[in-house]
Amino acid sequence: MIIRELDPDDLGACLRLAEDRQWSREERKWLFLLQGGEGYGIVDPDGELVASAVLTRYGTRTAAVSMVLVASRHGGRGLGRRLIGHVLEQARGATVFLNATEMGRPLYERLGFRVTGGVAMHLGTFTGQASGASRAASPEDLKAIADLDAEVVGADRSALLARYAGFAEQLRVIENGRGISGYAGMWRNVGSTVVGPVIAASPADARSLIADLASQVDGPVRLEIEDRNAPLARWLAGHGVVAGMRTSDMVAGGESLPGDRSRFFAPVMSALG
Repeated sequence: MIIRELDPDDLGACLRLAEDRQWSREERKWLFLLQGGEGYGIVDPDGELVASAVLTRYGTRTAAVSMVLVASRHGGRGLGRRLIGHVLEQARGATVFLNATEMGRPLYERLGFRVTGGVAMHLGTFTGQASGASRAASPEDLKAIADLDAEVVGADRSALLARYAGFAEQLRVIENGRGISGYAGMWRNVGSTVVGPVIAASPADARSLIADLASQVDGPVRLEIEDRNAPLARWLAGHGVVAGMRTSDMVAGGESLPGDRSRFFAPVMSALG
């Protein structure tokens, strides 16, 4: 079996692999990741995709690993370890991070990843009201958003955000008198609308951004909230968006992720941070 690069033309094969492992058919998410990241897969002698992973670089400093899957009939044969090892080699010394399920966590620990915190997926119909404290972002805001994002996450994600502006259902900003101090977006996924990223100067601003987005959604919204943001998690639960499945944030290749994590309240998606 060989490792080869994946591109958007492999979307169908990726979706079949995801369905084999009982993942949702997240077509928009897969395509967004394959278009902006580096997909890698293992194919069998017949050319069928039997394992996948996507590496998304943020400059040379950090990189995210996501969509790690191995076909059920090939489980326990070391394909996941082989593929992630290959992806780490491609990352070339960057601090690499990912979000792991309980099932996947032992594999990543054997490869040198360590847990940096717990995460809960919050899902439900938002029952709160819009705050009115934010406004819809304009194309002219994108540079200020990218500058703020780089300050908070400690890496240049301008290319990601330029693509996200067209991918998102809506992007909103909040200002403090000196300019944009926070922003948030939401995007449509299978069965729910994901609110993320959420970057803000304070928990109050984060709540305002979330409320102004989630109050527009007719149906369930989803946010990935780290355990360190417990007050935000309680606020969401009080407004109908309750905690469910738990995962772990993990990092390899550095002491910790750079930037100011105190202003980081929710990721774009668990696959991207």
